[in-house]
Amino acid sequence: MKVLGVDPGLRITGYGVVLVPDGWKGDCSQAQILEAGIVNAKTREGISERLRKIYQSLSEVIEEFKPDVLVIEKLYAHYSHPATAILMGHARGVVCLLSGVYGVPLVSLASTHVKKSVTGKGHAGKNQVQRMIQHEFSLKKLPEPPDVADALAVALAYLASVKKKR
Repeated sequence: MKVLGVDPGLRITGYGVVLVPDGWKGDCSQAQILEAGIVNAKTREGISERLRKIYQSLSEVIEEFKPDVLVIEKLYAHYSHPATAILMGHARGVVCLLSGVYGVPLVSLASTHVKKSVTGKGHAGKNQVQRMIQHEFSLKKLPEPPDVADALAVALAYLASVKKKR
């Protein structure tokens, strides 16, 4: 099974493709990273160009790796920053559109669920998530930028939820 985890953002969108082998019994330590990176949309570009870049780059990832599922975090923004939620919704909408265009099932997980699944704490900081992703995948270096670690964390959290159902 191939899982594409995405951390959508208008400036930086992180993504990670994680593979678990055939006959997988739910052990997340068997998971391996096939590809991980970011889509970097420059802040001087307009929103339509940023969204096009996200769409085009993630389309290439989907076409190359043919994931079985696409996983993103549920949208959350503090009530005192509604504009942030709206802007983040644009990038998230592109990811949802990709799911529909390519026929890849979409799963949304709460950020607290993702953090708790990966670190044991629902309100863990970005550095904690990065360190746990480094540990889980036996990476020599901390995954940078944090958006990559967040995308891989989303994929691992999904795998952990699938494991519980087995």
